[in-house]
Amino acid sequence: MSTEQIERHLREAQAVAEQAMASGHHPFGALLVAPDGETVLLRQANVDTVNHAEAVLAREAARLYAPHLLWDCTLVTTVEPCAMCAGTQYWANIGHLIYGLEETDLLALTGNHALNPTLALPCREVFARGQKAIEVHGPTPGLREMLLTPHRHFWHHR
Repeated sequence: MSTEQIERHLREAQAVAEQAMASGHHPFGALLVAPDGETVLLRQANVDTVNHAEAVLAREAARLYAPHLLWDCTLVTTVEPCAMCAGTQYWANIGHLIYGLEETDLLALTGNHALNPTLALPCREVFARGQKAIEVHGPTPGLREMLLTPHRHFWHHR
């Protein structure tokens, strides 16, 4: 994907995250982008502590689409997927990942928050343990402040 496409999709994922926050959920959003780099096949907000946006999206993608199609698709998400979400993406056969913020950015903001017990396990490490070469792009520094804004508000008031 071009830089313009990446930024556009991350902004759309951010809008999904902001909708989640407005509904009282953690502000995370994810998209599944088709192989053309343009078409958004699925959008998903965070549901709860065990149903993260990326994992729910990956499970639904695996239900709806053939593995060979998913291999050429891209999961776009506002924050680096946790180990659970990276593992779900791996098993769903989604071959590409783009994320905005590193998990460490979120950890620095939330600290030892009971609602966000961050795992210090980068998604690249999860993927490196598998037998599929998931292509990872992230973080996206130019959008860092925009992507952090809802988290500053949400976690400050929890």
